[in-house]
Amino acid sequence: MNLIPGVILTLLLYYVILFVVAQVIHNNSIVDIAWGAGFVLMAWVSFLLGDNNPVGTLIVVLITIWGLRLSWHIGKRNIGRPEDPRYVAMREGWGDRFPLLKAFGQVFLLQGFLMFLIGSPVLLTHRFWAPRLTLLSWLGLAVWIGGFLFESVGDAQLRAFLRKPENRGHIIQSGLWRYTRHPNYFGESTMWWGIFLIALTSVPLWMAVVSPVVITWLLVFVSGVPLTEKSFEGNEEFAAYARVTSRFFPWFPRKGN
Repeated sequence: MNLIPGVILTLLLYYVILFVVAQVIHNNSIVDIAWGAGFVLMAWVSFLLGDNNPVGTLIVVLITIWGLRLSWHIGKRNIGRPEDPRYVAMREGWGDRFPLLKAFGQVFLLQGFLMFLIGSPVLLTHRFWAPRLTLLSWLGLAVWIGGFLFESVGDAQLRAFLRKPENRGHIIQSGLWRYTRHPNYFGESTMWWGIFLIALTSVPLWMAVVSPVVITWLLVFVSGVPLTEKSFEGNEEFAAYARVTSRFFPWFPRKGN
């Protein structure tokens, strides 16, 4: 089986299975747990069907580490909880006409398409031969490590903050969260820019750049930062925090008004 058709069929099957399970348990938010694991699946299918080389293999390893950690983190947080309010709102908006078709298209099929688009460096590095890692590859690895630390440390700091009963109802403003309101999203974006740099060892710029641009756009303007901050509308503590803390890129806190 050719690489790209094989990956497309695998992702389609993956999301069909997820869709069926989601309808059985009446919870479309399992798609969030499946996000990281889906990239891992895509990476390994690419590895098995493509032409293996050092650059492609390194990217597969990095995506595996990131994807498994992310799915474990979100799964640990979400399993056993009701459906995420975002998906509840979607159900209500679909009405009575073709709700299952709308669920599959707007949630599962859309996420599969975005996964294919963002994961394109994995595919491309298994189609363009790269005999060795270069200085650019190691630079990309350093950027990826920085992003991974931002995301994983930020998540750990938030988890520790929320465990303390006295912090319930309050906003975390310490650790990495002192320098950016979204260290986890910044870290995820940074990791994909690191993978982009690694992919440039063998992939043309105009092909490789699609991935980090799309994921950064989604996180900053669509599904990451906007939806998270919308949930804090009317929260005075968050409003005060937002006035002095960078929205996305880490920076020193501004002086309060």
